[in-house]
Amino acid sequence: MKTKITFISVVTLSIALLLTSCSGKGTVSTTEPQNTTAEDSTASADNSNTKLDDLYQQENQIFAEHKDIWDKLFGLMNKNTADSNGNYADHLADTAESNKDSFTDDEFKTLTNDIETIRKIEEQIAEIEKETTESDNNGQNTNSEDASPFKNFSGQDFDGNSVDESLFSENAVTVINFWFTGCKPCVAELSKLNELNDAVRAMGGEVVGINTETFDGNESAIKEAASVLESQGAKYRNLSIDSSSDAGKYASNIMAFPTTILVDRNGNIVGDPMLGGIDNQDNYDTLMKQIQSVIDADSSNK
Repeated sequence: MKTKITFISVVTLSIALLLTSCSGKGTVSTTEPQNTTAEDSTASADNSNTKLDDLYQQENQIFAEHKDIWDKLFGLMNKNTADSNGNYADHLADTAESNKDSFTDDEFKTLTNDIETIRKIEEQIAEIEKETTESDNNGQNTNSEDASPFKNFSGQDFDGNSVDESLFSENAVTVINFWFTGCKPCVAELSKLNELNDAVRAMGGEVVGINTETFDGNESAIKEAASVLESQGAKYRNLSIDSSSDAGKYASNIMAFPTTILVDRNGNIVGDPMLGGIDNQDNYDTLMKQIQSVIDADSSNK
């Protein structure tokens, strides 16, 4: 899977996916002065993050401009075959080519042009990420747990109630499902996620939804998402988070929807993200095994 998270180009779709179009082609310089201060490192990291955010938004704009065509392609994607080490555009191109008969000539031409633009964006993203990784490796070692995007977590549920990192500390496992309202595969699994929530709560966990269109308390998007959840009988908690938060940036980097991750009591992501709906029984069974594994680990740590 490709999640720019590195999960997620993953890692947030499919999902009818979120992500990408590019602005400038500027790259981050790997040449640093001999004496690098903490302020220099922070400024460099902020600069890289800003460039990545711009690139992700460009991808998002591409998907939005030709939404109907991309929704059709996303619905045809086998989300479990994306190569996390390859250019995401290759996966999109392969899917489009293998389903060429599903599109009109004009639609296929639009996809082809968009994919080539995405390919160039992905190349820029990969270069920035490579340089950032090299910079990190040359600097102080960091604890992966400290880098979790769910540390210092905050948000609000759709009723306006505040939520913080205690969401995780109170659960042996928290299943977070990333989705958006216009994603048909996402909506199709909502009732199954509600069923999963009932099962997981009995095990000491919880299912939580994060709709990427409801970022920053977008009231109209929250209202629409709440209506969709109600229509599908989904009563589990859904949250709106700040797009500029670590969790928001993580979610914005997801390229395949729906995507589901597991978070332990300490706010750390456990295992690999699952791409695709759990209304597929194989996916559901696999996810349940992963959930049980996290719960077992939690019990052994007590």
